[in-house]
Amino acid sequence: MSELVLVDRPVEGVVLVTLNRPEARNALSVALREAASDAIRAAGEDETVGAVVLTGHGVAFSAGVDLKELGAPGGPPRPSRRGADDLVGAIVACPVPVIAAVNGLAITGGFELALACDIILAADHAGFADTHARVGILPRWGITQRLPRLIGMARAKQLSFSGDFCDAATAERWGLVNQVFPADELLAGALSLASVIAGNDRRAVRNLKRVYDEGALVNMAEGLELEKEHATAHMTAVRPEDIAARRAEVQARNRAQAGS
Repeated sequence: MSELVLVDRPVEGVVLVTLNRPEARNALSVALREAASDAIRAAGEDETVGAVVLTGHGVAFSAGVDLKELGAPGGPPRPSRRGADDLVGAIVACPVPVIAAVNGLAITGGFELALACDIILAADHAGFADTHARVGILPRWGITQRLPRLIGMARAKQLSFSGDFCDAATAERWGLVNQVFPADELLAGALSLASVIAGNDRRAVRNLKRVYDEGALVNMAEGLELEKEHATAHMTAVRPEDIAARRAEVQARNRAQAGS
């Protein structure tokens, strides 16, 4: 794996993917997007993985697309293969939950990267900004569709039209961020949540993510039908003894938590 991206397994069932261009605030060059996409896809294909945490190295989560590369004579280099640099697509298509641990600034493309994840956690000094209008370009990684679904159309337009920053506390209040942590506790908090998710039934979690994501693309009535269809298909492979075993695990976990 390229040094542009660090991949680790710090907790059983969890893959940690770290964007590693701190000198460029993790600007999303073609090479970085390819390396991170490969890491996310590999994690999703690994049956031993139950969750992925995506974060950045240094002061920023990501400053967005590498504008120096984008504005270079001849434009940015071509990806090594078709779609290889589609990092947002890789996150959205990942069959296991992806948690964004936003350790600093998430700007424009970096903001869109976080929005593509299933859950967003942030350091207390993190900030989010959509600067497409300031730069004079239009988004193509989904911010105009995902952001208003999280925080409402008016607030989404406010951020995109102004280019102003949204701090972590405001992001949490608006429903953009699930939880804010002191900076030195963010990664531990993200890995703890990922570990809890990975400790659940892997097939159930993967299918739950699929139902949520597919349901978000249709109306309520169609979504309810999708849920029934997926539940029926899922339960055909669930045996009574499997449920009994998982129930015993849950009870043991609850007893351990109560005693801690």
